[in-house]
Amino acid sequence: MQDEQYQRGLATRREVMGDEFVDRALGSVTPFTQPIQDHISRAAWGDVWQRDGLDRKTRSLITVAMLTALGKQHELKGHLRGALNNGATPKELQEVLLHAAVYCGIPTAVEAFRTASDVVGSGDI
Repeated sequence: MQDEQYQRGLATRREVMGDEFVDRALGSVTPFTQPIQDHISRAAWGDVWQRDGLDRKTRSLITVAMLTALGKQHELKGHLRGALNNGATPKELQEVLLHAAVYCGIPTAVEAFRTASDVVGSGDI
């Protein structure tokens, strides 16, 4: 069901994650996976990401931290790009990942740094 909340969520999802990322996610939808993609657009992007209280940059940095903690590298890569789209700097991402090393463990943070290097590069920050 693609109601107003879904449409609002899809627009936010595209603004944060980029059209290419969203098109790839939606382009691989099957009848079996359609409900989860609808849920993501409606509940995550159409509800939680619409709330007042945290700006998009802050939400992105929190999301990066949580995906790092969970070790979800594929999703992390997309949300690192999203964080940059939302105004986070490579330096801020570096700090989030370094902070995660203390609370999530060195191996987890090292893996996240590898993933982030693919997104932000290895140059000066």
